[in-house]
Amino acid sequence: MTVVGSVRRIVAASAVLMVTAAFARAEDLNDYPTSARAEYVFGCMKANGETRQAIEQCSCSIDIIASLLPYARYVTAETVMSMSQVRSDLGAPFRTSAQAAGALNDLRRAQAEAEVRCF
Repeated sequence: MTVVGSVRRIVAASAVLMVTAAFARAEDLNDYPTSARAEYVFGCMKANGETRQAIEQCSCSIDIIASLLPYARYVTAETVMSMSQVRSDLGAPFRTSAQAAGALNDLRRAQAEAEVRCF
């Protein structure tokens, strides 16, 4: 086998890997179920007025969040937000743990980016 043949195979394998990674990334960007996106848009519209412009801004916002934050992390942050409002001892770990704070910070950063890009 010649050096040129080896280089061609390496380049071909690299190209296949890049295409595969691009498809995997596209799937990752769309890992939010439609119901989660709709729920976010409804809540966002309630907070920002129920106008056509709000629909566009809120749907843009969830798309940005979905591109920055995997769905599992989004669910974790939403759970932390919900459970941290529980006043009993049941809510204490959600208010005080570093892991919970990290999940919330990830969501807040994604929301801030969405705010800048969409509103």
